[in-house]
Amino acid sequence: MSGLGLRTDACDLDFLSLGALVHRLDPGVIPFRRARSFDIHVSGGEYNVAANLADCFGLKTGIATAMVDYGIGELVQGRVREMGVRPFYKWFKHDGVRGPNIATVYSDRGQGVRAPVVFYNRSNEAGGLLKPGDFDWPAIFGAGVRWFHSGGIFAALSETTSELIVEGMQAAKKSGAVTSFDLNYRAKLWSLIGGEARGQEMIGKIVRNVDVLVGNEEDLQKGLGIAGPEVEKQKGALNPGTFFDMIDRAVAKFPNVKGVATTLREVHSTNRHDWAAVLWLEGKRYVSPTISLDVIDRIGGGDGFAAGLIYGLIAGRSPEESLRLGWAHGALLTTFPGDVSMAKLPEVEAVAKGGTARVQR
Repeated sequence: MSGLGLRTDACDLDFLSLGALVHRLDPGVIPFRRARSFDIHVSGGEYNVAANLADCFGLKTGIATAMVDYGIGELVQGRVREMGVRPFYKWFKHDGVRGPNIATVYSDRGQGVRAPVVFYNRSNEAGGLLKPGDFDWPAIFGAGVRWFHSGGIFAALSETTSELIVEGMQAAKKSGAVTSFDLNYRAKLWSLIGGEARGQEMIGKIVRNVDVLVGNEEDLQKGLGIAGPEVEKQKGALNPGTFFDMIDRAVAKFPNVKGVATTLREVHSTNRHDWAAVLWLEGKRYVSPTISLDVIDRIGGGDGFAAGLIYGLIAGRSPEESLRLGWAHGALLTTFPGDVSMAKLPEVEAVAKGGTARVQR
């Protein structure tokens, strides 16, 4: 058991995310310049965690987000329902021409030595229009929420989204919910609203209200201004020692943070990765095993890790077992197309315990 202070009384929701929904167009291994067709995945860094926790782990989850009254919005709503996530929508009216829109992500999967390519159309995105006052936090948290989560991609969409996260985090803390934040630092997004200095200022305001952080070495450096090695030149990507040293500096800067976790990934090719994960929780260090992954679609693996870890902590599993559940679920998620889980809990637990890929008969 952890000392996060998780509520054990009756709660309406086990987990609530705040973030933007997007739809991802996926032509598979074909580059977009040659694509003739594509699959449509509904995604969002914050939503993915809620969807995984509902569909794979059986928790009661919700998403506070923007929704637009047009066809793409209807498609997204249907996928949210399929995953079993309860929506809290701030509605926007589409003008039939310019939006506001549900953002589009374009992402092929790459293959072998050819890396995946990701680009976006976030023009006039409804999620970026969200602002403080758009959600009735007293009503939502008054019904009982165990865990509240948001992330750095949503924080960087506009000046007002970071302020909304702070408002949500403060309401969550007041209600007794555990709070988490996935740093997910994206320099291109922050460059549009003030750059790295502005990003660190806003992320700092958010993190002062956070119990559990998720983020890699680059996230800690660029998002929190924590000193560390040059990520691009670092050798031995799966060595957790450097990451734990950075965590010590991060917690010294933000002493309210009780836990920090990340995946460790060494990419040998688009389809072959070495995969591990680490957790720092209340001064103690935990490290997963390392495995080699045969990757179908890497998008969403980090959100899969966060979901498994959070499930373990909510369910009262030990920190080590919670880390392994996150590590196992993130690994399994890379074996499915799309951004959200197609795994079931027994499969996750089997991998977490060291299960093999032998045929299940």
